[in-house]
Amino acid sequence: MIELQAFLLFLQAKIMPPSDPGSIVQILLRWIHILAGITWIGLLYFFNLVNVNFMKKLDGPTKGKVIPALMPSALWWFRWGALVTVLAGVIYWMIILGTEPVNAPGSMTMRTSGIWAGLVLVAFAIEFFLIRTLSKNGLLLGVLIAVLVVLMAWVILETITYEDASNRALSIAIGGGIGVIMLLNVWGIIWPAQKRIIAWTAANAADGTAIPAESATLARRAFLASRANTWLSVPMLFFMVAASHYPLFGG
Repeated sequence: MIELQAFLLFLQAKIMPPSDPGSIVQILLRWIHILAGITWIGLLYFFNLVNVNFMKKLDGPTKGKVIPALMPSALWWFRWGALVTVLAGVIYWMIILGTEPVNAPGSMTMRTSGIWAGLVLVAFAIEFFLIRTLSKNGLLLGVLIAVLVVLMAWVILETITYEDASNRALSIAIGGGIGVIMLLNVWGIIWPAQKRIIAWTAANAADGTAIPAESATLARRAFLASRANTWLSVPMLFFMVAASHYPLFGG
């Protein structure tokens, strides 16, 4: 008993976490953001680095068994992991904006985040159009998406950069913007297409119902959006890491 009390006193002396509510909220948001992000990006890499080539090796009857059994669960974790990741990240970023010297007023925080959200939504709308119209030319599509994201980052910096803005706020603005586009790809392109493909595949395996020709188009769009997300995850993760570990935009 004495040894336990001594150990507890030792921990009390050595472990002194901040007790203010703001710090607790921020660490919880970052923790949730990272946990959900690992789930989301981990499954994204599984789909693109493993599952795509694996599915090519399966015949029709085997796909009829594998896809309905594997994909609904995998895509559930995939899409909700994406949503939780982005929601936690956006809330955390808005808290950061509220602590910026020039951005302290709540109205300024809402204005900045509103402009940022509008720019990201415009970028996604353009990307959505490109995927639907250039689905047969993956290389050109990839180049145009890369240019689009660079332009979005430049406009974000030109639009919301203000005096004394921190590297953390600006890095997350760009990385988070890319992350929101990735989220919209998941919920706006990948999941709607995969949901229908899974249903058609299950019906075909169960009673021989013919899979509509439209499935090939939807599968192609979902593949391109997923592959775009894989490449976009590289700069997204860089800017997220740079927020705390690399002063890309100054202090």
